[in-house]
Amino acid sequence: MTAAIPRRVANPPAKPLLIFDGDCHFCRRWIERWREMTGDAVEYAPSQERAAAFPEIAPEEFAGAVQLIEPDGRIVSGAEAVFRSLAHRRGGGFAARCYERLPGFAFLTEAAYSIVARNRTLASAATRLLWGHDVRRPNYFVSRRWFLRALGAIFLIAFSSLWVQVDGLVGANGILPVAGFLPAARAHLGASAPFLLPTLCWLNTSDMFLHLLCATGAAASLLLMVGIAPALSLLLAFVCYLSLTIAGQTFLSFQWDILLLETGFLAIFFAPWTWRMTARNEAPLSRVALFLLKLLLFKLMFMSGVVKLTSGDDSWWDLTALNYHFETQPLPTVLGWWAHQAPLWLQQFSTVFVLVVETIVPFLIWAPRRPRVIGCMLLIALQVLILLTGNYAFFNLLTIALCLLLVDDTAWRSLRGRSGHAVGRDSVEPGSDTASTPGSTESGSTRLGAKAARWLAVVVLLLTLPVNAALLFSAFQPEASWPRPVTVLHGMLEPFRIVNGYGLFRVMTKSRPEIVVEGSADGTEWLPYEFRWKPGDLHRAPRWVAPHQPRLDWQMWFAALGTYRDNRWFLRFAESLLRNSPDVVALLERNPFPETPPRYVRARVYDYSFTRRGEGAEPGAWWKRGAAAEYLPAVSLGRE
Repeated sequence: MTAAIPRRVANPPAKPLLIFDGDCHFCRRWIERWREMTGDAVEYAPSQERAAAFPEIAPEEFAGAVQLIEPDGRIVSGAEAVFRSLAHRRGGGFAARCYERLPGFAFLTEAAYSIVARNRTLASAATRLLWGHDVRRPNYFVSRRWFLRALGAIFLIAFSSLWVQVDGLVGANGILPVAGFLPAARAHLGASAPFLLPTLCWLNTSDMFLHLLCATGAAASLLLMVGIAPALSLLLAFVCYLSLTIAGQTFLSFQWDILLLETGFLAIFFAPWTWRMTARNEAPLSRVALFLLKLLLFKLMFMSGVVKLTSGDDSWWDLTALNYHFETQPLPTVLGWWAHQAPLWLQQFSTVFVLVVETIVPFLIWAPRRPRVIGCMLLIALQVLILLTGNYAFFNLLTIALCLLLVDDTAWRSLRGRSGHAVGRDSVEPGSDTASTPGSTESGSTRLGAKAARWLAVVVLLLTLPVNAALLFSAFQPEASWPRPVTVLHGMLEPFRIVNGYGLFRVMTKSRPEIVVEGSADGTEWLPYEFRWKPGDLHRAPRWVAPHQPRLDWQMWFAALGTYRDNRWFLRFAESLLRNSPDVVALLERNPFPETPPRYVRARVYDYSFTRRGEGAEPGAWWKRGAAAEYLPAVSLGRE
């Protein structure tokens, strides 16, 4: 059987020419996208203008499918024409090779093309529904500027929040002095300690150096906010916060700490490598880095949803989780008290909303423009509701910042009520994973930095993708073992907190044990220490504190779920109170022994719960509590 002789035209064009039906709205929209992808390598023209030049092609053929005319005169149509035209961009020949070599691929794609061609009106409506009026490859210059500035603000919040607490937490006279932690770690881990605990505090563990790290990180954050040297500012902020996270030990072990580090690290490759980030002079945008940041958002939300359903906690399945959540979360707000009063049906509906947003909506991250923007709004709505009812430091703001990357430039213009193309519509360099703005002026160092960042982003993708896949799988099978190469790779990356697993509220806490710390001068009369933010006084309303995180108050919540033996830092805390350590008592709202330290300190645990309207609770009380139990027996320094 001989192969069919390809049809040819007598007067071929100088470069590939794709002819389409100019009266077809669906065709015109997608031709715009292909034109942007292939650049000058392919010419596009409507059949109404060029059909007469090629009498070898019948009018009904032009009306039924796109026609590609090669420089050698060869004619191809339909799906093959699409694949061959797109093959003229760098790296775009994969589909064309599949068409030629993969059995069944040509048949299936031509059948699909035929279905679409016969139903162009429906296809055009579907395109408008999913993409709107612009189906060109989306760019994210506006989102990048907003995201990076928001990330700078969040880094500033994180550094500033820690700065005012760092002495009392890990300073020389703090609860867990880093000056004692690192030498002990070196003695235990040996020469590998600096790699397993990467922190600049190996150079200096003084309080002044801790303040220097906070100040340097805050300065880098401010530079990022105003768009000065964004990539270098991010690198500096990341190094400082990683150093403080290691030095902070248990006080900086929260999921938003590692989320900030992972986000900040990936953003280094997403940020423009320019000395000044402005809207008028956009630097190239790495689509690999953008993919990694979107993958981080997907991983964060999807894992948080899946682990709720695989944890074995029935409250997520019977939709009663939020019956407990508002009351038992670490630091509720006053709106959390009101949410706890909501009727059962509303709390159950809210539980369904949480599960849907965390397990289904994340897939919209990869959807076309309009469903992607809807997904963005739903994800942000969930974060706003969490932010209003609980104090979770900068976690909600950071998640919202990541959501900004789901809104492309065309969507921003639509949200602003603009029509048509914006000035300086960004174009895509053929065959590049970056986008650039026409007319932007870049120095040689800027181009070199952008190119290096782009290739480093590819390296990061190759290194982290297997670990991210394993982490996502672990949400379904927590006990499953990973392949050894992935385990080794994860072990190498884990100290730097650049690829992490997430799973917020995996198991819902059903009760609220609350520790009350007391001191006594004689062992008979006991006076309570009052914390600034955690529940204590029954008549004090839950307070707003986010985005600041009072890290001692937070750790007290975790300590109450176990024993003081499980939380060795608690004994150091009690010792600091016995010494009236100024740096530690400064973390509290009220020290009942301002002049002379107490002779004894003890801790008791109560079962706290919200009061309910109309239940006859003590007037003005926001909390009620049950009988006390011993948490820490009375301890002293042995003074007589």
